[in-house]
Amino acid sequence: EVVFAMLATMKGGAIFIPIFSGYAAPAVRERLVDSASRVLFTADFGMRRGKRFPLKDQADLAAADVESLSHMIVLQRGDGSAPMQVGRDLWWQEAVSSCDDDAVTEMMQAMDPALMIYTSGTTGKPKGTIHTHAGCMAQMGKELRYNFDLGASEDLMWWFTDIGWMMGPWEIIGCWLNRVPFVVFEGAPDFPAADRVWSMVERHGVTHLGSSPTAIRLLMRSGPDPVDAHPMETLRILGSTGEPWDSDSYRWYFDKVGKGKLPIINISGGTDIVGCFLAPLPVLPLVETSLGSPGLGMDVDVFDEDGNSLEGEVGYLVCKSPAPSMTRSLWNADEQYLETYWAKFPGVWNHGDWALVDEDGQWFLLGRADDTLNIAGRRVGPGEIESALIEHPAVSEAAAIGVPDDLKGTEVVCFAVLHPAAEEGDALRKELIDQVVEALGKVDRPRAVYFVDDLPKTRSAKIVRRLIRARHLEQEDLGDLSSIANPEALDAIGNCR
Repeated sequence: EVVFAMLATMKGGAIFIPIFSGYAAPAVRERLVDSASRVLFTADFGMRRGKRFPLKDQADLAAADVESLSHMIVLQRGDGSAPMQVGRDLWWQEAVSSCDDDAVTEMMQAMDPALMIYTSGTTGKPKGTIHTHAGCMAQMGKELRYNFDLGASEDLMWWFTDIGWMMGPWEIIGCWLNRVPFVVFEGAPDFPAADRVWSMVERHGVTHLGSSPTAIRLLMRSGPDPVDAHPMETLRILGSTGEPWDSDSYRWYFDKVGKGKLPIINISGGTDIVGCFLAPLPVLPLVETSLGSPGLGMDVDVFDEDGNSLEGEVGYLVCKSPAPSMTRSLWNADEQYLETYWAKFPGVWNHGDWALVDEDGQWFLLGRADDTLNIAGRRVGPGEIESALIEHPAVSEAAAIGVPDDLKGTEVVCFAVLHPAAEEGDALRKELIDQVVEALGKVDRPRAVYFVDDLPKTRSAKIVRRLIRARHLEQEDLGDLSSIANPEALDAIGNCR
């Protein structure tokens, strides 16, 4: 139903704002107030791992005294006992049944806003990125058609994502522009069984499967048997985005899911452009963990601090020419928009990622520039350290942060999530430290490695290193936590000493 709500909103000329169903009431309220929303779509409850979680109760708390809100449309999934406010609330089923089959399509200008998607908000308050009708269609349609070779009559796409992340609207709009259906599913990828993803691919005949490195690492914990049990012969393209790959997870995705023969279209862009700066083409050779090349029409480059182009060295990912899907500003925050994207290199979009182009023209991302560690005058991305840790067979996930040091300026502290069969202990800790030293050198030797059950992530599955560092250093102001899917993981980080 949220798919229909999105399309109907844009058809009527209004702006649609997707948000995660897992947000608590204060986070929803903050977005309602900031955007001055008129209508809120929700349901009486959602389902995850076989259990109901309330939505209407949280929606009522979020909507209380929001002056702009006129209506709440509620999808009824239960017995209809959810409290309804007279004059404001309406059941989805009643609203739909009372409408005519024909509805007027509002005539819009190409650059009128269609979508507003809030940034993760891990630094300060969340800000709304603004995307136009033409910008969304041009970017999303282009990428799915050419980078994913989407459009055959038998094609069926399933990107394991959430409507609250840009990948939800990206999939919906991009697929339907190319006349291709897509899979919508509810719940967790490993419930009620560890093979849920693979059985769904096989049962529905999915041809294009997209995921994130974090989700693949989660599914890897179940071992090879669940995926090996399903040939998935309809699959022809794999996709990935959200964060840099480590080699082991990438190879597992390629060998086990793709059976060693399917291309992994590893893309990278962001909410702020609802599309990709970097995206390989399936007709060109691919390199492990690489993003291939710039997206079609994207004038991207790698800059040093002075705005000079780099090759073979790590620098800032920038875009030197406009693209139609770039956010028009940030909602009610024009100055922050200019400061965020345009201040460092005048006239050039600074995306805030570390990137590298090798001698063969292959592009790689090494994480966010503001996560970079400066150790004894040498810059190192946390992803390099984390990849070294994940290469150990005991490690499922890892995060590396920098902490102050009198001698080197910064030292490395690591947090590792182990596979279920691995045993914690000093011996393993030493092995992991030695593995980082062997991969990167003695100067990057971690001061400590801590074992945790989980790493704090955004609802789009990105590890939040800034918050890990802040919690570990016992900083009091952690900023907005509404985008964090598992805040309890921060408490465990705080106990690591």
